[in-house]
Amino acid sequence: MISFSSENQAAIVERYPEVFRPDWWNRGKIALSLGGAVILFLFGIAQLDIPFDRLSDGMARLGGFLRLMLPPDPGSWAEALKYLNALGETVSIAFLGTLGGALLALPVALLAARNVVANRIVHFFTRRSLDTIRGVDILIWALIWVGVVGLGPFAGILAVICSDFGTFGKLFSEAIETADKNPAEGVQSAGGSHFHAVRFGLMPQVFPILLSQVLYYFESNTRSATIIGIVGAGGIGLQLAEQIRVLEWQKVSFLILLILIAVSAIDWISGKLRFAIIGQRAVA
Repeated sequence: MISFSSENQAAIVERYPEVFRPDWWNRGKIALSLGGAVILFLFGIAQLDIPFDRLSDGMARLGGFLRLMLPPDPGSWAEALKYLNALGETVSIAFLGTLGGALLALPVALLAARNVVANRIVHFFTRRSLDTIRGVDILIWALIWVGVVGLGPFAGILAVICSDFGTFGKLFSEAIETADKNPAEGVQSAGGSHFHAVRFGLMPQVFPILLSQVLYYFESNTRSATIIGIVGAGGIGLQLAEQIRVLEWQKVSFLILLILIAVSAIDWISGKLRFAIIGQRAVA
């Protein structure tokens, strides 16, 4: 192991002064950027007229709500079973919506990828269509589908599908565009068509990435399915909104506990599967 004395360090600094010279220009840019961000934040606070004086009173009320929520209590075994059934409905909404959005987005993502479809017009309109769909929040989609098909989990599934369709279309197309082109060129040089190059040259590279993204969004959509349930799209969110309206805070805390357990379990399982997929891809 080599150790440097102060004399050696001084000699190195003297020999390479440009390396050890402070870069005041870059430091100044960083300082200006941070200062500008702080000023912009304070300006936004002032423009929105946020009442910080009410924060202390709000925290006191929050403490009162927390005291009313303890201990978590479903009320009865029948109520607990009803809430567990609603939780299963929420997980089903997230799973079916995520799967449906991924299946619909995959062919559209191929159209949006530059290395699959070279036509700029098709590429432009496909990308802008995905941007338009992705620009509408999942809660808005839930309100739209509740008005179209009525209350219930079917509206929630359609809302998740629409939201994930735009997101998956963008993520899938970007993953396909970053794939190595050499395998696809090898397939074509062996006599394969463009379809064969995409099927056997590009897709095997990106499929683990796509599957990892789908698993992550399944975990994320479990939380989203809870929120859209509040507006009538089914699941445990509907039960949560009802108990909040009637001020049954112990039941509210029980429902929140169920949601936390479900999300944590799905997050743990999805994480294990994602790391397994990434590990297999690294070995391959």
